[in-house]
Amino acid sequence: MTVLVDAGPIVAQLDRRQADHEQCVEVLGNLREPLLTCEAVIAEACHLLRRQPGARKDLLKDVAMQRFMVAYELEQRAVHISRLMDKYADIPMDLADACLVDMAAVFNTGRIVTLDADFRVYRWGRNRPFDLLIDF
Repeated sequence: MTVLVDAGPIVAQLDRRQADHEQCVEVLGNLREPLLTCEAVIAEACHLLRRQPGARKDLLKDVAMQRFMVAYELEQRAVHISRLMDKYADIPMDLADACLVDMAAVFNTGRIVTLDADFRVYRWGRNRPFDLLIDF
């Protein structure tokens, strides 16, 4: 089974100053399943890590080594993403979150490593809750 990964834990594991650093290092380090994400999450994480020397390079190395597998094509799923963003407009849902929710349906998994409480509200598939793998 695969696990989805959001930007928050990626940033926290690479930035020791983050409050959730230790927990994210532990959780991501202990998972043996493939860790799936999308380019929107990687872009968000790179933006958040822009002031952390070497962190973006380390993240892109993790992507190149397929520690974080980018297994999603927005072009193929843009209509679904638009619908999700409309559905959750009151939150509001950003592109990275919409991609992750859609990926849950595409890859048939609600297991996610995130620090984003919105994933307690989001549903995938036919109203299925996410299984949050980090306690926050």
